[in-house]
Amino acid sequence: MRKHLRKLLPDHAAIRDNRWLRPFESSLLHPRLWHLNRHSAAGAVAAGMFCGLIPGPFQMLGAAICALIFRVNLPLALFTTLYTNPFTIVPLYVVAYQIGRLATGDGAGFVAPPDFDWSHAVDWSQAMVNWMIGLGKPLGIGLVLLAAGLAGAGYCAVQAAWRVYLIRAWRQRSARRH
Repeated sequence: MRKHLRKLLPDHAAIRDNRWLRPFESSLLHPRLWHLNRHSAAGAVAAGMFCGLIPGPFQMLGAAICALIFRVNLPLALFTTLYTNPFTIVPLYVVAYQIGRLATGDGAGFVAPPDFDWSHAVDWSQAMVNWMIGLGKPLGIGLVLLAAGLAGAGYCAVQAAWRVYLIRAWRQRSARRH
């Protein structure tokens, strides 16, 4: 597993030789950002899962900052954010809203957005802003809770999968020796 991932990751020379990344060489070339072991992989998946729910194009930036702060595998953290895509983002945000609604005790349920009307576009714009503000608190709290839950689940899943892989490898090696 590790051998396959290493083929996909850039090496230190590629980072050092890239003129755009040269100003960040001192922080980007830290060995723990590129080393792949059970702890760095699990931390990277957790960072990517947490930052994957950040709205817009800031997911990878958030994952990169988390990888730098926590010194976990940078490429894996960036790659993990890709679990959110145009097909998964809407269901994830609906789940986050429902979690936020439960956490805040808001029993109103999901309110559909206002229907668009060309003849009353200004009124529709104001109604749309009010609708989005109404979603704000449950959605914001739900996103943080869902992101933390996904990060924890991802961390535990990688730790468990790596452990199972190691146990199988040890047993196979032991069987070959005997």
